[in-house]
Amino acid sequence: MARTLKIRDLTLRDGQQSSFATRMNQAQIDRCLPFYKDANFYAMEVWGGAVPDSVMRYLNENPWTRLETIHKAVGDVSKLTALSRGRNLFGYAPYTDEIIDGFCRNAIGSGLGIMRIFDALNDVDNVKSTIKYVKQYGGIADCAVCYTVDPKYPQPSFFQKLLGKKAPQPVFTDAYFLDKAKQMAALGADMITIKDMSGLIPPRRVATLVKLFKQHISIPVDFHTHCTPGYGLASVLAAIVAGVDIVDTNCWYFAEGTGAPAIELVYVFCKKLGVDMGVDMEAVAKINAELREIRKELNRSVFNTEKPEPKPFNPLTDKLPAEVEALFDAAIKAAQNDDEEATIAACRKIEAYFGFPAPNELVQKAEIPGGMYSNMVAQLQQLKAEEILPRAMELIPTVRMDAGLPPLVTPTSQIVGAQAVNCALDEKAGRAMYTNKSSQFVGLVKGEYGHTPVKIDPEFRFKICGVREETPYDTSKNKRQPNPELPEAGGVKLAETEKEELLLELFPMVAKNYLTALKKKAYEAQKPAEQPKAEAPVVAPKPQAKITGNTVNAPLPGRVLEVLVKVGDEVKADQEVLILEAMKMENSITTDYAGKVKQVLVEAGETVQTDAVLIEIE
Repeated sequence: MARTLKIRDLTLRDGQQSSFATRMNQAQIDRCLPFYKDANFYAMEVWGGAVPDSVMRYLNENPWTRLETIHKAVGDVSKLTALSRGRNLFGYAPYTDEIIDGFCRNAIGSGLGIMRIFDALNDVDNVKSTIKYVKQYGGIADCAVCYTVDPKYPQPSFFQKLLGKKAPQPVFTDAYFLDKAKQMAALGADMITIKDMSGLIPPRRVATLVKLFKQHISIPVDFHTHCTPGYGLASVLAAIVAGVDIVDTNCWYFAEGTGAPAIELVYVFCKKLGVDMGVDMEAVAKINAELREIRKELNRSVFNTEKPEPKPFNPLTDKLPAEVEALFDAAIKAAQNDDEEATIAACRKIEAYFGFPAPNELVQKAEIPGGMYSNMVAQLQQLKAEEILPRAMELIPTVRMDAGLPPLVTPTSQIVGAQAVNCALDEKAGRAMYTNKSSQFVGLVKGEYGHTPVKIDPEFRFKICGVREETPYDTSKNKRQPNPELPEAGGVKLAETEKEELLLELFPMVAKNYLTALKKKAYEAQKPAEQPKAEAPVVAPKPQAKITGNTVNAPLPGRVLEVLVKVGDEVKADQEVLILEAMKMENSITTDYAGKVKQVLVEAGETVQTDAVLIEIE
């Protein structure tokens, strides 16, 4: 009997998120679904990650409708799966058990079969609640161990060695990852995923971990990786040879590059190895015909360009040239012989033949996620400070070590990357490092995100947070988001159902805008046609008094989330007066001056530039 390998297709979630900024609309999804029903994937990742946020923010669509529509079309042929950040779910703060319970119950009730649960710190305590509720409501708990690497520390100098200074010992060892997997299995995980979100795991390392996991835990092992640094395809092949149970792939036109390996290439390997994937590749070819057109539509609408596409390939009908066929054979032989260099070389030649993107050497050498690097570039372009990128990259290991060596995965990759940028900006301005710090970085160091892999120096914690002891997030102080009535929509509540309330809790600003527009549109549609009203008089902008006092200015461009003071308030020096969202982080803005608030020159939701005057104090 042939060995079987299960396939989790990522195309409709991670695939489109990695390559096309999560912009597939429901109509584009719907075009693919009849063929997905025939494809017989073990699982389809369709939700979680950036999907719920993006479909509201950019497409004005309901995330719950997306999940329910896909389930209605595919039924139980493939298990629908979503990605969740454990106690953080999709946000940057821990949530109460009440919200986690409601989210899991509604997701599974809407058709979700598998919840992939991970924690950005690999803190097993943070996945307990989600495991409990997923299983309670009949779902499968897929617990992910986030793969990461130790930073490349500068080696101690000769004199430092004489003084007894040693290089830090590795933290992220095989034993570390196995211990996390065993803890999760003991909590009731139904499967374990080796989650290599950065594509940094080379073939030999994943083969070692797969064998270790299979030897020590009795539940299925899945392997998830990306191709950005150039290891993805080779590492998936090594994992298959090592006996992995499930691998994650994308369909051809959404595969490789920043995404996961292509199922078509994995199919060729499996056929040669005598491994049955159980997937109908004729249906996959039909999916690809739609995806090719959708790819063109997304390139034009999202990127305003035509990104080159790979050569068309259908493994059922296309005959490979002899030299390419030989590369597949060479890669298999190298993987079976544990020849890592030869496995990588053969797989990269295969990818090059089909026209997939070449490895990103900068990401490979820096050993950080590609998304983290691109975020830093975008942030610095916004700040018009691209010249500090090399220094910000140099500071990542320092910031990461100071913060307890968190794995670089959402949201910690964003928190560390944004803080490295802040520190580089501080240096450039002649300020001490950590003068500017996001609320999320403060929370990470304080202990609100959970236990970091390495203990944080109490004196550093005191410098950043004002406390020396690790202080967990107190969910009992969690305040539910405001849910006002909307006069402009006939007085209905902003969130009228539990599902809408959950969207408001998880994505406060985005859901507020989406739900408000939704309710107004529904109300307008019900109203009888009215006579045109006279145009409202133009309201002149409120005159701004001349600034004579001290000012609080924006240290970087961003969006005002909340103003914490009002005209007439007495404030003390170093008091928090405003929260500014910048680089996806919440930055606490304080005043250097004591006095009375004379003017508040901005309001929540307003976008400001660097050095914009926010508040005047006299």
